[in-house]
Amino acid sequence: MTLDHATRPAAPGAGTAVPRPWPALLGISLGYFMVLLDTTVLSVAEPDLARSLDTSVTGLQWATTGYTVVFAALLLSAGALTDRLGAHRVFRAGIALFAVGSALCAAAPTVGALIAVRTALGAAAAACVPSSLALIGRLYPDRGRHARAVATWASISGAAVAAGPPAGGALVELAGWRAVFLVNIPLGALVLALTATRGLHCPPGGRRLDWPAQLAACGCLALATDTLIAAGGRAWAHTALSLAGAIGAAAVFLRLEARSTSPVLDRVLLRAGGVRAGLAAGAAVNFTLTGSLFVLPLLFRDRGMTPLVTGLAFLPLTLPFAVNPPLTGRIVAKVGPRRPVLGGLALLAAGTAGLAVAARTGAPYGWLALGLLLTGLGVSFALPALVTAVVSAAPQGAGGAAGGLLNAVRQTGASLGVAAMGAPLTLGTAAGASWAFLVAALVCAATGLWFGWRTDRSPGA
Repeated sequence: MTLDHATRPAAPGAGTAVPRPWPALLGISLGYFMVLLDTTVLSVAEPDLARSLDTSVTGLQWATTGYTVVFAALLLSAGALTDRLGAHRVFRAGIALFAVGSALCAAAPTVGALIAVRTALGAAAAACVPSSLALIGRLYPDRGRHARAVATWASISGAAVAAGPPAGGALVELAGWRAVFLVNIPLGALVLALTATRGLHCPPGGRRLDWPAQLAACGCLALATDTLIAAGGRAWAHTALSLAGAIGAAAVFLRLEARSTSPVLDRVLLRAGGVRAGLAAGAAVNFTLTGSLFVLPLLFRDRGMTPLVTGLAFLPLTLPFAVNPPLTGRIVAKVGPRRPVLGGLALLAAGTAGLAVAARTGAPYGWLALGLLLTGLGVSFALPALVTAVVSAAPQGAGGAAGGLLNAVRQTGASLGVAAMGAPLTLGTAAGASWAFLVAALVCAATGLWFGWRTDRSPGA
């Protein structure tokens, strides 16, 4: 959940310079801050949400994955939509939809209503990410100032990861789970006020979008996620139907892609072995991180922790996101991205294996904290380096598309992580959490081995 999009500044002379661009940059950064905050604060609210709406683990899984499924699938075309309609229109519409959707989430009377509105929030989030970076290019056409502006955007938005669990815990403690959505309303209003400047206006372009293929991709990911969730609940008929549907949707997507003049996926990009390895690593990192954010609050609840204490208990996991990326950047500049990615995946495997043991044995929180710290360090080493790894391995001129695809694949990993790691919780929280973390450790270890092999064969990666 750090900087995950490769962007280029606008061409010199593009657009009109904004005399005082920093308020608009702050607004753009707070927009992505809001998107990330929504993911992390909700995790701490899970126990209170389950109790209030009388829902099961399956309901909680869909409350999370309803957002990430749509976010992941629509990111594939959000960049093209941004170019077609204009970045400022897409960004401001996304922020407005996010604020209104958050208010509806806070008022949701049932978990079904909450899941439905969360899917709309996923669409709003997908609109905000590529458009926010396009707007930064509009504000700062000079390459040097653009790089500093993107760093500022990453720092402000990335702080949401560290701040989310403690803030969510405090909000739930004070006013219940609905408060974690209400906080987005004033944030959204502030973002709209700060970005209400003509200097951000972008002319619409002529890029086409293949909506049938996009909808098929969304359906395929939703059905694949439902397959894992149904399997976790041992609903085997449901599992078989969803699996068949996922396979059918995948076949339709591939057929549409083969005939499309504006394909959702860049075929040339996917033929690069280093790109495929980087995408797999990005999916594995978000599989582990988002799955852990789903499982841990339920484990902490069963250990008697209050929402506020639960939020604070996440700090060993989230603080490395705020403090470690500059170190990772220096390491990548010195030795390249391969070793930080491999080291990050190794730390993730070790951290989740430690969490599996601690959950199984009922070890004191100190042992859990060690596993959380290793996991957080793994994420903070791997993700910034993966952006460089994927963009460097991409064919000439495809860096922006590679960064966008990495972001979409990461959100796909997040959806599958919640589904797969949430499934064992039907065995009981402690035993299920142990199996969930073991799954994550195996995914990270296997992906690390494959990434090392593919990038060793693809030095450019």
